Amino acid sequence: MSEQDDVEREFDHRWADSAEHKEPSARARMLAARWKENPPEPQPFRADPGPVAPRRSSWLSTTIVLGCVALVIFLLGYTQYRSPY
Repeated sequence: MSEQDDVEREFDHRWADSAEHKEPSARARMLAARWKENPPEPQPFRADPGPVAPRRSSWLSTTIVLGCVALVIFLLGYTQYRSPY
């Protein structure tokens, strides 16, 4: 056989896709084995996510970031003002 035939045979996806029996993925086999012993609880289509912790105000984060930026600008301006050149 020529090398070209080997390459064509190695990457022949049509042949692989036309197989009668396809082996499940490793994750599918793992879940099937796990669920055989301990089946999952039924879930509604869109289950309620449950209680959500209240979010902190975004204004606090914005204030901290803008304060840090203002402080850096002030320090850079002050060092330029104090330099003899």
